[in-house]
Amino acid sequence: MTEAIGHFDFRNLFVLDMANNHQGSVEHGLKIIDGCADAVAKHGVRAAIKFQFRNLDTFVHVDHMTGTSSNKHVPRFLSTRLSWAQFGELLTAVRRRGLISMCTPFDEASVDRIAEMGFDVIKVASCSARDWPLLERVAATGLPVIASTGGLLQEQVDDLVSFLQHRGCDFALMHCVSIYPTPDAACHLGNIANFRERYPGRVIGWSTHENPADMVQVGLASALGAQMFERHVGVATDTVKLNAYSATPEQVDQWFASWKRTQVLIGSRPRLPALPEERAAIDDLKRGVYARGPIEAGTVLTRDLVYFAFPCAPGALESGRWKDGIVAKTNIAADALVPETEVDIPGDADEKIIKDAVHEVKALLNFAKVPLNNEFTVEYSHHYGVRNFRKIGAVLINIINRSYCKKVLVQLAGQLHPFHFHKLKEETFLVLWGELHVEADGRYKKLERGDTLLVLPGVWHRFWTETGCVFEEISTTAFADDSVYRDEAINKLSSAQRKTNVDHWGRFQLKDQLRAAQVPSQ
Repeated sequence: MTEAIGHFDFRNLFVLDMANNHQGSVEHGLKIIDGCADAVAKHGVRAAIKFQFRNLDTFVHVDHMTGTSSNKHVPRFLSTRLSWAQFGELLTAVRRRGLISMCTPFDEASVDRIAEMGFDVIKVASCSARDWPLLERVAATGLPVIASTGGLLQEQVDDLVSFLQHRGCDFALMHCVSIYPTPDAACHLGNIANFRERYPGRVIGWSTHENPADMVQVGLASALGAQMFERHVGVATDTVKLNAYSATPEQVDQWFASWKRTQVLIGSRPRLPALPEERAAIDDLKRGVYARGPIEAGTVLTRDLVYFAFPCAPGALESGRWKDGIVAKTNIAADALVPETEVDIPGDADEKIIKDAVHEVKALLNFAKVPLNNEFTVEYSHHYGVRNFRKIGAVLINIINRSYCKKVLVQLAGQLHPFHFHKLKEETFLVLWGELHVEADGRYKKLERGDTLLVLPGVWHRFWTETGCVFEEISTTAFADDSVYRDEAINKLSSAQRKTNVDHWGRFQLKDQLRAAQVPSQ
């Protein structure tokens, strides 16, 4: 039976389409099912065996039922006919082997039969993707739906997506090319990435008809974001010859192996720390800091007192950690390494702390696809000093401030903006990327992309993020000194002390602004 509506997991699903490759024989169909099931079990993947249903007596026009049809498909359909009872035997075998059951209907009677037989998933073929009477019947089943999009223009795919959304269907999309077999130049695998951006949150797949011996497409499709994969399957015998786009169980085995290797190669999308062996290889190529002449303990090191040389001796300060103002805690001989454990390294200047954060903020805006013009101002909020900015703070980008106001706010992972309220300003938060946690008027709410929250004047609120977040603040006019903080220590600061205001990103203003404000660091 199908899973609850809205909860079918389409991710990492392989669809093995038997189509008419059963040749009208239950025995041959069982060979296909068992051969594919063995490959599935070997690799531990999730897979569905897909049937194709046509109620032939009503599906095929009466004038073409004589066996003399000019349409090449009619003789194939008629010669491989199975009774519903025989399909039932094959369905039982699919379930016995622990596979997901799926079926493509080509007429309304077949949709009804799929529902009656209890298939797990219903599949819409590319040729039916604009067959609205059939799609209405498919949607009415309540079954999870996978829809192929071969031959559709982009606006037609939009129509299909809207149709399924309006009817509350739990569905996924397949990029598909209905050329059998599909040549390289017609694959257009870039459509997968386009679909993922155009239909966010929707699982996108690749329905493939290329030469089944070609394994490169599954890797490329995975790298572009495909999470479902469909391929025609069959078994060749002395009397049965497979078409040019159907895979044998042995090729299915290779297909799964290729996909699994691809997952290893793709690895983590977020950047991870270097592996120990990579770290060691990089460290072996670094330069160290060495004394140009004898250095006495207590000396404040400047660039003229040291030099950088390769290799970096064990225990030496790396050249990348050099900064003026390092203090030697011990005597250092000429040409000796400057020991990392025997120096005091000053902390980063306030300006560098902010600039390092700005680099991440700019990258996050790019990643979130939030464009800015070049006429904005920025407020760096650092309520407990710049040294604590990465824990308590936010970046406020002022876009418009008239009788209405729009800001883009960015918080990096782990930043919190403390409890406060506004005396005059009414504001609405709209999350563009990431997750924002808000506590307002004693109530907690987690906001995700597209969520909004209204904050009225006088309402205590605070917000923070664990993932990093980009959100809009749309409000009435923003006034200086309109914020009242729960912590009186913050209220005692001037606006200039708890916020550094600059034009654009303030590349050449930050140092002067921070110095003028005398921002306290706690």
